[in-house]
Amino acid sequence: MTDSVVIVGGGHIGIACAHYLQQDGRDVTVVDQGEIGGACSRANCGFIVPSHVLPLTTPDAPAQGIQSIFQPRAAFRVKPQLRGSLIRWMWEFGRRCTHTRMMEASGTLRSLLDASASQYRELLRNPELECDWQENGMLFVFRTSKALDDFARTDTLLTSEYGLSASLIDGADLQDFEPALLDDLAGAYFYEDDSHLRPDRLNAAWTKLLETRGVRFIEQCRVEAIEKSNGRISRLQTSQGDLSADHYVFAAGAWSSSLAASLECEIPVEPGKGYSVTMTNPDTMPTHPMLMPEKHIGVTPFDDGLRIASMMEFAGFDSSIPPFRIEQLQDSAKPFLKNPTGPVIEDTWYGWRPMTWDSLPIIGRTADLSNALLATGHNMLGLSLAPVTGKAIADLVAERPTDIPLDAVAPTRFS
Repeated sequence: MTDSVVIVGGGHIGIACAHYLQQDGRDVTVVDQGEIGGACSRANCGFIVPSHVLPLTTPDAPAQGIQSIFQPRAAFRVKPQLRGSLIRWMWEFGRRCTHTRMMEASGTLRSLLDASASQYRELLRNPELECDWQENGMLFVFRTSKALDDFARTDTLLTSEYGLSASLIDGADLQDFEPALLDDLAGAYFYEDDSHLRPDRLNAAWTKLLETRGVRFIEQCRVEAIEKSNGRISRLQTSQGDLSADHYVFAAGAWSSSLAASLECEIPVEPGKGYSVTMTNPDTMPTHPMLMPEKHIGVTPFDDGLRIASMMEFAGFDSSIPPFRIEQLQDSAKPFLKNPTGPVIEDTWYGWRPMTWDSLPIIGRTADLSNALLATGHNMLGLSLAPVTGKAIADLVAERPTDIPLDAVAPTRFS
């Protein structure tokens, strides 16, 4: 009899888990409280970035967070809240903002990101997964010489520790490389192994492909209770009836912490809110995806549109899209792009990223429920890490060995 798996959460991670579990011959059902491929997986930057090995737990992060309390329009902001879980999360995050802890997390992220990028190249050879995938690198663009020089130290670190060497492009040569940029910029670093795609199109194509292979997707299906017996989950009570399976994978993103008591484990995930605006093509369309660290924004060119995204707000599950945030995204691009806005705004979006206090995802079995697995807490790298997470979950269900550092990302590390 075929093993069955229920996956709770239908974002990038849940879809990827479904792919690799189905590939192993499992009977897979994916449920989501909203739409499959929605929430934080719908309109993010679409970056697949093996260059992003440095975690958010950098030595200067605590000072930025404290300053943001008094700056409501800061790109990185912690909204003042008397919420015990957030206070503890911030305390644990701050404890890890040391050079030693940063380097430990970076080593783990390097292994995960490299494996995932390789899996993407294999997956996206399938013409049924059409999603505007482009392997043309990533530009880190700087307006001032000081910011460029500051990043040079980061580039030196990435080169010496991880072999992630970038090409330095002087400001005088930058327009030849990327004509959409203004001519008065200090320069840029180019990471040629990064790539990008349109996330909503990947979600739609991947879901359609998996449906043809027998995966069942159920939308607007909320988990209301988790029934357990003899150290195992026996059933999920949902808003659309009961679901039973041999294995249960919880890929609930920013909502994962609400499951902690039922799953009898700690899941220290806080929602980190981000925004994006997607426009029709401007007159001068970028040819490369870009990050502007001075303004904390990302710019992504698609075949038929331009997206600007970023911000990080620790404000709980605030569902508003303040107009000033969308204006701030567009205004932040003006010092860099000849045409920072397109003729028509097609979409404005927010999503809650699942942030962990050590900047690492949570992937693995829970300690006390033998058939429960977590696949969550991917911070700002959910799209980048989706394939490696899905493959790791499939390996764990099959009790196969894996090459990735599962101990470093296991749920039991918080015990």
